Amino acid sequence: MSTTAQPYDVVVIGAGIVGSAIARTLAGYRLRVALLDARDDVGEGTSKANTAILHTGFDASPGTLESRLVHEGYHLLAAYAQETGIPVERTGALLVAWDEEQRDALPGLQAKAEKNGYHECRIVDADEVYAQVPHLGPGALAGLTVPDESIICTWTTNFALATDAVQRGAELLLERYVQSVDITDQTTTLHTSRGDVTARWVINAAGLGGDIIDGLFGYDRFTITPRRGELLVYDKQARQLVDKIVLPVPTARGKGVLVSPTIYGNVMLGPTAEDITDKTNTGTTEKGFEFLLGKGQQLMPELLEEEVTATYAGLRAASSHPDYLIEADRERRYVVVGGVRSTGLTSGMAVAQYVDHLLHETGGLELVERDDVPPPPRMPNIGEAFLRPYQDAARIAADPAYGKIVCFCERVTAGEIRDTFCSPLPPTTVEGLRRRTRAMNGRCQGFFCGAEVGELLKTRGNVPAAASHIQEVSS
Repeated sequence: MSTTAQPYDVVVIGAGIVGSAIARTLAGYRLRVALLDARDDVGEGTSKANTAILHTGFDASPGTLESRLVHEGYHLLAAYAQETGIPVERTGALLVAWDEEQRDALPGLQAKAEKNGYHECRIVDADEVYAQVPHLGPGALAGLTVPDESIICTWTTNFALATDAVQRGAELLLERYVQSVDITDQTTTLHTSRGDVTARWVINAAGLGGDIIDGLFGYDRFTITPRRGELLVYDKQARQLVDKIVLPVPTARGKGVLVSPTIYGNVMLGPTAEDITDKTNTGTTEKGFEFLLGKGQQLMPELLEEEVTATYAGLRAASSHPDYLIEADRERRYVVVGGVRSTGLTSGMAVAQYVDHLLHETGGLELVERDDVPPPPRMPNIGEAFLRPYQDAARIAADPAYGKIVCFCERVTAGEIRDTFCSPLPPTTVEGLRRRTRAMNGRCQGFFCGAEVGELLKTRGNVPAAASHIQEVSS
């Protein structure tokens, strides 16, 4: 049985940051758009677990599509974040050279940045390195500053783009794993785990599954290898040690292990880079932790004296194709958006514009702009550097639920949890609630508040009168 009586004009496969951005852009036209994902929430794949850095693109390979779209995406997302309330902190970054070879590479990295249109990098000596990061381990020889690198909330970014798409009229279709495809003269039918979905055009932004979907459309042009990156998250007490992103000189496998503050007030060490075969394996390993602790001992020994509050692993879509692969097939009415690595957080909105451009070029869809596009959503703030509800006396006075703390570690209130169920994309799982509010993300990892958060999930945010451990804070 078909999921819909009439075909969609466009179905976007993959509700991560890139797919959500594409659906948002296309929903600005008079089109029937669907955003489809195999998971039970948006952003459940690669988009939810990364280093959460808004990149200037200073170290991308000049002349590539990735370089261009990261550069454009940086400015697009920075402006969108300001408009929607996505928390961003412009911390800046410092690349640190630990040996002569790395120091000799700094002028080339500065020249690469300038070729990528970024002209703010400067080479500094060891004294300046330690002036900027006093708690850095001994032995640094020089550094390269990148003053416009920023930290951002990747969760809120994904929710903002997907919410915007839905408010513009896109339909969100979750828990639909694409099993096979039938292409006819007019439409394509996606046979999914929850019925058929028919569309005139299909856009493949499936991330780790992008090569599989591409194969269903008759192609064999790239392979995605999941690259596992494990990270350690240190307690907020460690934030005083580092106020900017500290990077090693990059290699062919990536940017290496970094130390970075997070938008939530913690400090992060990682990631590792391990190619694996299982595209669902986000488990952490003893070997990975040992590697990170060894790197941390060199980078910032004092950090290792702080408490680790969380560990996690994310999978990056390492592609056999050396650049982003974004192409349109007019005959099959199909667009592939493949090989978008972790830079997709920054480039996502520019990727959406590029796909929009390809669709205009092919002429396969009538792209008429809507005159009733709603304003973008204003997202709840879960960033530590900005006003949170428990700190807002006026908000608490107007609604006492914002003064009732449920999660003590992260200072998440009953009002915030309740509000998630009134949003266009309410959570359906504890993990979804965690990513929307930070509940259970702190020191105790839900040991104290887990039962209460679970109950609030069941009751969709209605606070039980007998919830004795929900503490009211004074204004």
